[in-house]
Amino acid sequence: MNDLLNSIRTKTMIDKFDLKFNKALGQNFLIDNDILDKIVASANLTKDDKVLEIGPGIGLLTVRLADSSGKVLSIELDDKLIPILNDNLKEFDNVVIYHGDAMKVDLMQLTDEHLKEPFTICANIPYYITTPLINRFFKEDLNVKNIVLMIQKEVAERMVAKPGGKDYGALSLLIQYYSKPSIVTLVPPNCFVPRPKIDSAVIKLEMYKKPPVELISSELFFNVIKASFSQRRKTLSNALKPMGIPREELKLCFDQCSIDPSRRGETLSIDEFANLSNSIYRLKK
Repeated sequence: MNDLLNSIRTKTMIDKFDLKFNKALGQNFLIDNDILDKIVASANLTKDDKVLEIGPGIGLLTVRLADSSGKVLSIELDDKLIPILNDNLKEFDNVVIYHGDAMKVDLMQLTDEHLKEPFTICANIPYYITTPLINRFFKEDLNVKNIVLMIQKEVAERMVAKPGGKDYGALSLLIQYYSKPSIVTLVPPNCFVPRPKIDSAVIKLEMYKKPPVELISSELFFNVIKASFSQRRKTLSNALKPMGIPREELKLCFDQCSIDPSRRGETLSIDEFANLSNSIYRLKK
C-alpha cells in the first residue's frame, strides 16, 4: 500500500462513517508509509513485545504495530473513531481498543490488565497533551521499556537540547533524567490528513533503568530546575530567591558545587543541577 492508497483509504473511511475531524482533539492522521515504517522500526518490536498506543486515529499505525508485536493496547478518546478502528482491525486478535481519555484513565491498572510485561509506548499523540502525557508516563512508574512518539518538531528539539542553547530548559532536563532522547526523523505537514500548520518529528526515548544522576530528593531537584528557568534571563542567585533559601546559605551551596551564582539556568548541566539540589537538601537538613 503506497501513500496515495493510504490517503484514499483514509478518505473512504471518513466518508463511510461520516467522520468530521475534531480540531479540539488535535486530529491529524498520519498517512505516509515511510514515516509509519520508521516509527515501527525505531521501536525495535518483536512478537514477544507489548505496545501501548495513544490516539490511534483510524488505525494505520495500529495495523503495523499489530503485525510487528505480540499485543497492542490502543486508547482512543473520540467515540466516533471506535467503529472505524473496529472495522480496520477486525482481522487482528492481538489488539485491544479502549475507549477513554489517556489523561484520566488509570494507566497502571489498564496496562497491568492487558499488557503486564514491560511494554513499549508507540503513538502519534495529540500534540496539545504531549508534555502532560509524558509526565504521566514518567511519574506513574509504568513498566515502560521505550517510548516512540510523533510530536511537534520544536518540542522534540527542546527534548534533545544540550546546555547553552535557547531550546534547553526544564523539559530537556525532565526528559534526559528519565531517558536518552533522540530524533528519529523529521516529518513535514504533507504526511498527514488533514495537513497541520507545523512541522513534526518522531522522537525515541530510551528509558533508563537507573537515572544518570543520583538525587537525595527528586522533588527538590525539579523544583530547583523549575525556579531556574521561570525567568530565563535571571541569574541563578536571583532565580532561586523565591525558594526561600537565605542568601548566605545559597552562596555556600554554590561554593560547594563550584557554580558561579551569576550563571543562568540554561548553562547548567544535569549533573550540576543534581549537585546543587543535593547541596541545598543537605543544608536544609
